[in-house]
Amino acid sequence: MHRIFLPACLVAFLLFSFTGDKQETIFIDSNFSNADLQMKKMLENTVTAPLAFPRTIDSTNTLVTTNMYDWTPGFFPGCLWYTYEYTQDASIAAAAKTWTEKLEPLKDFTKHHDLGFMMYCSYGNAYRLTGNESYKNILVQGAKSLCTRFNAKAGSIKSWNRFTSWGTDKTPYFFPVIVDNMMNLEMLFFASTVTGDTTYRHIAKTHALTAMKNQVRKDYSSFHVVCYDSTTGQVLTRQTAQGYADNSTWARGQAWAIYGFTMCYRETKDIRFLQTAQGMADWYLNNKNLPADKVPYWDFNVGQKGYTPGASSWAKDHPLKLRDASAAAITSSALIELSTYSAPTKSKKYKEAAIAMLHSLSSPAYRAPVGSNGHFILQHSVGALPYHTELDVPLVYADYYFLEALNRYRKLLKKEDVLAKRTVKE
Repeated sequence: MHRIFLPACLVAFLLFSFTGDKQETIFIDSNFSNADLQMKKMLENTVTAPLAFPRTIDSTNTLVTTNMYDWTPGFFPGCLWYTYEYTQDASIAAAAKTWTEKLEPLKDFTKHHDLGFMMYCSYGNAYRLTGNESYKNILVQGAKSLCTRFNAKAGSIKSWNRFTSWGTDKTPYFFPVIVDNMMNLEMLFFASTVTGDTTYRHIAKTHALTAMKNQVRKDYSSFHVVCYDSTTGQVLTRQTAQGYADNSTWARGQAWAIYGFTMCYRETKDIRFLQTAQGMADWYLNNKNLPADKVPYWDFNVGQKGYTPGASSWAKDHPLKLRDASAAAITSSALIELSTYSAPTKSKKYKEAAIAMLHSLSSPAYRAPVGSNGHFILQHSVGALPYHTELDVPLVYADYYFLEALNRYRKLLKKEDVLAKRTVKE
């Protein structure tokens, strides 16, 4: 009988890795047990309002909902799908299906750019997990609708129909593009993949390249809003809608960009998108104003000299040092994927940062006790401080990306594809 003797250091490493992975699996289990309970309580809370999609809570801790034409309705069914993916709870699956299918009319919606959030976070996850062909067809029609907002001269998909700054510039602009729009491109790449029609892919890649040129600064921080002349493609102005100042870096905007450019690299393998995603991730993680727990303030430059809000007095009337858990949740999910495309040193950095963010968000400082917080999972996000809305509250999209990140982390631990297309069948 031959015995194999391993070096003591290797044995210690293997034991540590096994123990660490087991502890992290327990950590993920705990979070999804919490999510399962919160989702069920949320479902009870929406029985009397079947077309009212959870978004946040008000000052009395009462649930605030939206109709399907807001930009956020896809996140609640998406939360249900992610919870089901992990727990395999059949009642959650049934609810996810019901809430997803309420959004079918959006496939023909063209009045703003958020169809990716609205449709892909709901129907995209539904199709990924079930393979239901009707869901695929709805997504393709949604992609067609989104493409109606593309302007070849500007090289971009128009976000809003009109934008006027809260600052000193009161000029109305009619082709604004926000960095958030990077997130809506995934549905277009999907449509090209399943139909073979490269039109969707061309529009998505063109938009991303334009954003990379005009929305990303040389240091890899980001502008929130870029307004174009739709007849010439000229950049008219670069401003912010939700950040501290036009020249500051809004934390959630930076998160959207890290996630969006990572996704664009996945879909195109264009190295420029990978370099941009990594540059923006490094800017975020290396920023001296990022707190130790890696949950950022709502803007990286809030209150600093050289970053001054316009004529508005809002900064004098509100506490500025508010955290944005939603930005950390989005970034943690993005970093897990980005780690799989990066060289070992960067991969380790991104993975460790993502895990640290998840542990921070799972702590009592951010994760609400079951039955509280309007039945949302995470506390302490910021919607739009300059407009005095959704300050230090739960937000449904914070929960969505938190659950997505946890699912990706689970797959990473199991050495699976973090973007596995189908795990269960209808």
